[in-house]
Amino acid sequence: MPESWVNLAESLGADLHLELTGPGSRRAVLIRALRDAVRSGRLAPGTRLPPYRSLAVDLGIARNTVADAYAELVAEGWLSARQGSGTRVAQRAEPPAPTRAPARRAPKRRPTHNLLQGQPDAASFPRTAWLAAARRALTAAPNDAFGPGDPRGRPELRRALSDYLARTRGVRTDPDRIVICSGFAHALRLLFPAVLPGPLAVESYGLPFHRHLLTTAGVRTHPLAIDEHGANTGELSALDDIRTALLTPAHQFPTGVPLHPDRRAAAINWARATGSYLLEDDYDGEFRYDRKPVGALQGLDPERVLHLGSVSKSLSPAVRLGWMVLPGRLVDAVLEAKGEREAWAGVTDQLTLAEFITSGAYDRHIRRMRQRYRRRRDQLVDAVTAQAPHLTVTGISAGLHAVLQLPHDASESDEGTALRAAHWQGLALDALSDYRHPDATMPPRHGLVIGYATPSDSAFPAALETLCRALPPGA
Repeated sequence: MPESWVNLAESLGADLHLELTGPGSRRAVLIRALRDAVRSGRLAPGTRLPPYRSLAVDLGIARNTVADAYAELVAEGWLSARQGSGTRVAQRAEPPAPTRAPARRAPKRRPTHNLLQGQPDAASFPRTAWLAAARRALTAAPNDAFGPGDPRGRPELRRALSDYLARTRGVRTDPDRIVICSGFAHALRLLFPAVLPGPLAVESYGLPFHRHLLTTAGVRTHPLAIDEHGANTGELSALDDIRTALLTPAHQFPTGVPLHPDRRAAAINWARATGSYLLEDDYDGEFRYDRKPVGALQGLDPERVLHLGSVSKSLSPAVRLGWMVLPGRLVDAVLEAKGEREAWAGVTDQLTLAEFITSGAYDRHIRRMRQRYRRRRDQLVDAVTAQAPHLTVTGISAGLHAVLQLPHDASESDEGTALRAAHWQGLALDALSDYRHPDATMPPRHGLVIGYATPSDSAFPAALETLCRALPPGA
């Protein structure tokens, strides 16, 4: 169909160009041309169009074709037609101008060295051994593994964990009392407030993310004082409204001290006497350096202690697998809270981890990483001792981080100055006060939390050198 000029001088005072080209019937081409004219503003709202008979003559097409096109555009709201007024371009609100995407903030300068706590060396993930375990696991997996399963998690993984935790952590359980989840935070979401009552006793220093998660769930947290012996669990007996306590007994986070045996016993006695529960966050129980491993608190009373763990420190946070070792009476309630399958951990990863554990590959990986992290820790201690002997390195007997304690007379301002100096040098790390509970009444501690696991072996010496340059000078 050729291009056409339509004389609309009577209504517009000018000619209108309609480009009648493109695929489709004459009716479809005319509708598209009129829409384009209205959309582009060449036919303004209120503009009167010629009678369909006149337009049909000008375009050399059938009158019924033009009449049908007008009717279609009236129905769509592009045109309006009234008796005695003819056909006009409909009065329409101007469409809002397309909103521009908000300007992206300039990205923060990437730190030169990552010394944040809680992050394992990503380059050390055992890719070859993990892939081999995945192949073996998937080859041997029964067909029902790929259908609807047990909300507890795959039985292969629960059996493997039952044996492994008993052997390495002194946990007393059986596979039916283990529920697989996607990590510690997922476990908290399942337990509170659906399964366990609030408020909850927590340690005065801990991960802010966990406190925020609990607060969002409507659970109030009450801080327990900590010292060189860990959390003061003797305070629990004075808290009449508390029936649950969250502890890091093997390696207090982030100060790094183990819970003293007397305080472990006090916590168990409180739970038994009051019918309460203890949550044991065993976040880095595998990494012990200068002392014998501290057994799990759960081993003292499996009916009062919930043992929670994951592979986020031992393998990688990218492997979204954790576990809850539960008292028997809580298993059904946790499964009900877990609900539909969308909240379940992926089966293939569960099967792979089960094979990784039972084949001995997990133990070999832990031993290798324990040696590597211990060397990193020793390098950190040696560097600080040589360059900043006025600072004390604490929490070094286990885990993936240490605390550089500032002098006893240091203030929060001194800590902030030290943190800014570190950031200025391109170091990503945290201040100890970042982990303090806002309601804690114990005297504050000041220092820097140094994660020594994340940098590669080749980058770690430069990270230490930079850290020492940033540390506050001695008196």
